[in-house]
Amino acid sequence: MASLEAWRASGDDRVNRVRFRMIEAFALRASQYEGEARRVMDARLSALVEAYEQDVANKKEADDVSAESPLAQLLQEMHQRAGTHAAPAELADYLRAVWSRVSAEKRLRESLAQVPKNAGPLNSSSLVHRSLSLMREASPEYLQHFLSYLDSLAWLEDTTARPAPTSTPSRNKRGG
Repeated sequence: MASLEAWRASGDDRVNRVRFRMIEAFALRASQYEGEARRVMDARLSALVEAYEQDVANKKEADDVSAESPLAQLLQEMHQRAGTHAAPAELADYLRAVWSRVSAEKRLRESLAQVPKNAGPLNSSSLVHRSLSLMREASPEYLQHFLSYLDSLAWLEDTTARPAPTSTPSRNKRGG
C-alpha cells in the first residue's frame, strides 16, 4: 500500500508500532483473497488505515503542543547550552543512559556495604555482591538492564501487595 510506504519513509510508522504492524499484516493477508472476502477485508483495512491516519494527526498535534511544555523548554535550553547538535529527544535518551549507569554503580556500592566483614563464601549478601560485580565486568549494559528489571519487579510487588482479608468464614445457618 502506498500509504504504508509513505508512513515508513516519513518515520510515521513509529507513531503506533503495534497498529502499524497489524495494518501491514492485514494488508498482506487481504492481498491473498479475492471476491467478497477481499471486499470485506479491504473495507476493514480502509478503516484501520483511517484510524492510523488519525493517530498520525494526533501525534503531530501533540508534538506541536509539547514543544512548548516546560520539559521541552528545559531540554531545548540544555541542548543550547551544551552546544551540541543533538535533538532534545536524543539528549533525553543520553540523560536516561547516564542516570542508568550512575544508578547501577550506586546499587553496586550499596550491595558492597551490606556485605559483613567476616562473611563466609555462602553469605547471601556476599553472593549477591559477587554476582553483581561479575555481571558488571562481563557486561555493564546487562547489569543496567538487570537492575532496571529488578526495580520494575519491586515496584510491581509494592503496587500489588495487599493485606490478607481478616474476615471469618461464614457458617452454615442450619447448625453446621
